[in-house]
Amino acid sequence: MSPPAPPVSVPLPIPAPPPMGLRETDIIQYDRAHPGGWQRRNAVILERPLSVVVDDTTYTLLCTPGADRELVVGFLFTEGLITKLSDILLLRECPESPDVITVKTANAQDKPRRTLLITSSCGLCGREDLDAMVAALGRVESPWRVSVATVYRVPAAVRARQPLFDLTGGAHAAAFFDAAGQVLCAKEDVGRHHALDKLIGHALLRGRALGDVGVFLSGRTSLELIVKAARARLPVVAAVGAPTAAAVETADRLGITLCGFLRDEQLSVYTHGWRVAELKGARAP
Repeated sequence: MSPPAPPVSVPLPIPAPPPMGLRETDIIQYDRAHPGGWQRRNAVILERPLSVVVDDTTYTLLCTPGADRELVVGFLFTEGLITKLSDILLLRECPESPDVITVKTANAQDKPRRTLLITSSCGLCGREDLDAMVAALGRVESPWRVSVATVYRVPAAVRARQPLFDLTGGAHAAAFFDAAGQVLCAKEDVGRHHALDKLIGHALLRGRALGDVGVFLSGRTSLELIVKAARARLPVVAAVGAPTAAAVETADRLGITLCGFLRDEQLSVYTHGWRVAELKGARAP
């Protein structure tokens, strides 16, 4: 009788690393099942300064690590520091300091005046040329349309692409969707406007025009997000939260379809509703 075969050693699966942009910390959790509290590990989203040296000016973005190049390209574009990707002559991450990116542009003069710290909560604070900036954007004339029923499906599709939010509950998302409701790309960041800049930068780096897609936002819609959408020529902005009055007025002025309170198969349309209208005979003005 032959001796029994030695047990086969089966390696344990290596767990996937957590997504960039978070760290773990110890917390004390209180709930009904544990009124005295219990200690556990919890993930929190990172918010770190990224220094972007553009020609002779340094901008500090308080953002979440990840997709830094997309963020910088999107920021340069939506700030009006460049008008096309070829305006960037140099974009280099510092090997000694990963939180510093150096940029040289083709038009180093006549940059918009701006405070140098851009926080995760405000994307336009410090601009001194808001009225002139909006006036120079021009109307978004895209004839693209999408059905209300399709827009209803977008939040769930984006939600499946939010690993940072799943782990931390602290990330905003921005995502492109097409007329079939397919999510083409999604980006996360602690800041709403940073998430949108990452998304727009992603498209610019791939030469993707945006006149035939909509953009989904996970929070409220403020003026800065409409300005960024207008620069990218995005025709439809659909958000989970409410818009501000300035966002509504600017979207109306610039020809952007603005939707809010997108949740549980309901939707409020504030401007240029012909792009999503289900009413018979609805057409562009």
